[in-house]
Amino acid sequence: MGAIIWVVILLTVSPCLFLVVHIRKLRSSNQSRRITVLKTLGQSELHDKKFVGFFHPYCNAGGGGERVLWTAIAALQRNEPNVISVVYTGDTDAAKEEIIDKVKTRFDIALSPKTLHLVFLLSRDLVEDSTWPQFTLLGQSLGSMYLAWEAMSKLIPDLYIDTMGYAFTFHIVKWVGGIPIGAYVHYPTINTDMLARVKSRTKWHTNSDTISSSSVLSGAKLMYYRLFMYYYALSLRTASFLMVNSSWTKNHIDAILLLLKLLQPGGPGEARIVYPPCDTREMAKFSLEGRERVILSVAQFRPEKDHAAQLYSLHELFKAYPEYTKAGKSQVKLVLVGGSRNAGDAARVEGLRALVKELGIEQSVEFVVNAPYSLMLDWLSRASIGISTMVDEHFGINVVELMAAGVIPVAHASAGPLLDIVVPFHGQPTGFHATTPKTFAEALHKVLTLSLAEELALRQRARTWAVQRFSQEEFEKGWSESGWKTWLPS
Repeated sequence: MGAIIWVVILLTVSPCLFLVVHIRKLRSSNQSRRITVLKTLGQSELHDKKFVGFFHPYCNAGGGGERVLWTAIAALQRNEPNVISVVYTGDTDAAKEEIIDKVKTRFDIALSPKTLHLVFLLSRDLVEDSTWPQFTLLGQSLGSMYLAWEAMSKLIPDLYIDTMGYAFTFHIVKWVGGIPIGAYVHYPTINTDMLARVKSRTKWHTNSDTISSSSVLSGAKLMYYRLFMYYYALSLRTASFLMVNSSWTKNHIDAILLLLKLLQPGGPGEARIVYPPCDTREMAKFSLEGRERVILSVAQFRPEKDHAAQLYSLHELFKAYPEYTKAGKSQVKLVLVGGSRNAGDAARVEGLRALVKELGIEQSVEFVVNAPYSLMLDWLSRASIGISTMVDEHFGINVVELMAAGVIPVAHASAGPLLDIVVPFHGQPTGFHATTPKTFAEALHKVLTLSLAEELALRQRARTWAVQRFSQEEFEKGWSESGWKTWLPS
């Protein structure tokens, strides 16, 4: 019996001792890895250099999250010449020079290769949702922890900032690196709305019909979500500072932080809103007059964007006001501009085309799939109305772009578009909100029947608000005031 106990102890303790020894070796050899990085960058002075690590496994994706990453790094390069920006990425199919070129082409952000180093990660597939068809949240979070281990094994920075939403990596970074941690959160990994939908057994793109139709499965999933939220809260409280992209995200993150405030002192008390930078310079040049009677949707063909609701809204509009279907000056058209990322998105587009036929609105709907940026800008310069039907859009850069382009927005009355974007400016509206196809139809009709003077004034207000509130300058100011620099070692 005693021998068995000793075997169990050895099997338990030995791996722990191995990890402790390995971590000590990683820390002690980190200085030499830093020197190697500086040599590849053409620099030699190590004593005055600080390394800021950005965890962003999809840094070459070209989306709104990537604009945040590269805008922050570009600001560091201008204002903090002694900081080396280290990006941990899984984009192993692109060289550093190619990524820098794409950032310039896609976002018009110029990066210096002299203070930018990329650490390429080989295990990114562990954070892909396709890798975890079941228990996706848990699987991706565990996968991110391994990815963080790989990252720290290659280079430990002075400060770690997650810019993609992988809070579970904080434990690994703190354990291996023992360094301060910060984050820019676009969307909470789990939130109280998700729990509420499971509890009420509401079918959703994150709550399948199989789950929602079963009380037993719904109960089990609710328990799983609650346990996951507890550990997500533990992860967030490991951070030294947190930035978020909107009021909606802040409200959820603060509520999650509050779960452990009494049990675990320390960590950030609340998150700070830093609105993402929106490049509205080109769009703000478009004329506000002479717009076509086009309702424009600009969004990837992802399930949460709910393009079907846009088609149903158009159908309701035509039912109530059939004059909009007739050829001539009153005719209205819906144009859906969006990216199709994969086979799932392509199938979704075909399903939407079938719905168009089913509703009998073929002559009034146009799909523009994977359009180049120039074509998207062309539609933004011509359209009269913009429509966004996503529920709980955490921010809504597409809505900001619509407003900057002079397109009057009709957005879902939730989250970012409701709380931060389509809000009164000098006491006057900058757009409209709706929740159902019928209320969307009525809001669309209201815009279509505005007088020319009212329409022009509304477009101007929407543009002025969007351009001044969500600019690159405002983002950089907010990022600087977050206090990130105070966590760098002196």
